[in-house]
Amino acid sequence: MTLDLITTKAMIYGHAIGDALGVPVEFEKRETLTANPVQEMRGFGSYDVPAGAWSDDTSMTLCLLDSLAGLGCIDHADIMNRFIRWMDKAEYTPTGVMFDIGRATMQSLMKYVHGTEPLLCGGRSGYDNGNGSLMRIAPMALYLFNKHGADLSADDMQDIHEVSMLTHAHVRSQMACGIYVLIAVRLLDGMELSDAIRTGIACARTIYDEQEDFRLEMETYGRLWDIEAFQVLPMDIIRSSGYVVDTLEAALWCLLNTADYRECVLKAVNLGEDTDTVAAIAGGLAGIAYGWEGIPQEWKDGLLRSDFIERLCISFVESRV
Repeated sequence: MTLDLITTKAMIYGHAIGDALGVPVEFEKRETLTANPVQEMRGFGSYDVPAGAWSDDTSMTLCLLDSLAGLGCIDHADIMNRFIRWMDKAEYTPTGVMFDIGRATMQSLMKYVHGTEPLLCGGRSGYDNGNGSLMRIAPMALYLFNKHGADLSADDMQDIHEVSMLTHAHVRSQMACGIYVLIAVRLLDGMELSDAIRTGIACARTIYDEQEDFRLEMETYGRLWDIEAFQVLPMDIIRSSGYVVDTLEAALWCLLNTADYRECVLKAVNLGEDTDTVAAIAGGLAGIAYGWEGIPQEWKDGLLRSDFIERLCISFVESRV
C-alpha cells in the first residue's frame, strides 16, 4: 500500500502550516490571544522571522522524511546526522537560520556528536518529557502505513519508540509518539477523524497495557482513555504547554472540537503557550482528515520554502518506502 503525493503533502504541509501559524506567538498567554487571536499568518513576534516561517518542529520532521526517502529504511545514525546538519548548518530551515531548539534535543545531539550511540542519546528521566520527539514523528506514520497499512505490529511500534528515543527516551514520550502514529495510520486508511482518534487510542491502550514498562505510565494518559469525557472538557481544563502529555491532549482536543482544518489549527494556536507545536501536531492530523483541498490556499502559498517541502514529499513518494 503506497500513499499518493497529495495525501503525503496534506500531512506534511498541514503540519508545517500549523507550525508557521504558531511561531510568531509562541509562549504567548491564552488570555493575550483571546484578546487578539491569530486569524492568519503573521510575521516576527516571538522570533525575528517573516510570516510563513516554520520552526524546529518542521525542520526535524523534514530531516526524518528525507532520511526515510533517501535510504528506504530507518537508519538512526543517518537521522541524527541530518539533525546535526540542521542544528549546525541550518539545513532544513525556512530562512537559513536555526532559531529554535529544545533543551533535551540539544543535549541528545551533543551526546551524539561526542560519540554516544544514537539510541542512547535521548534523556530517560521524567524531566525529559518535552514534546521534542512527538513534534517530528509524523513521517513514521507515512512510512509504516506504506509498509503495513493501518495494522501495525509490535516491531512497528518498536520502530516508532526508537525514533523517539533518539532525543526523548522516556516511555512517556515514546507512548505519545505511538498514540499519534496509531491515530494517523487510521486517518491514512480513510477512517473518519473522530473514529480514527477513538480507534487509535483504544489500540494504544491495549498495546501499552500489555507491556510492564508502559503499563506504569498508563495513568499519565488517563484522560485520553475515556475519550468521550475528554472531548467535552472545557477549554480552561486543557493545558497547551511543551510537556508532551499536554501537547498531545491539546492537539487531540482541538481536532475533536472543530470541523475543518482552518478552525482546528487556529484553535490550537490560540490556546497559547507552545503554540507552534500544538498546532503542528493538530495540523498534520487535520491535513490528512480534511485533505489537501481543505487546507486554505493562501496558507499554502504563504508557507516559506514550499518548493523545498514539495520536493521532499515527491522524493518520499517516489522512493516507494
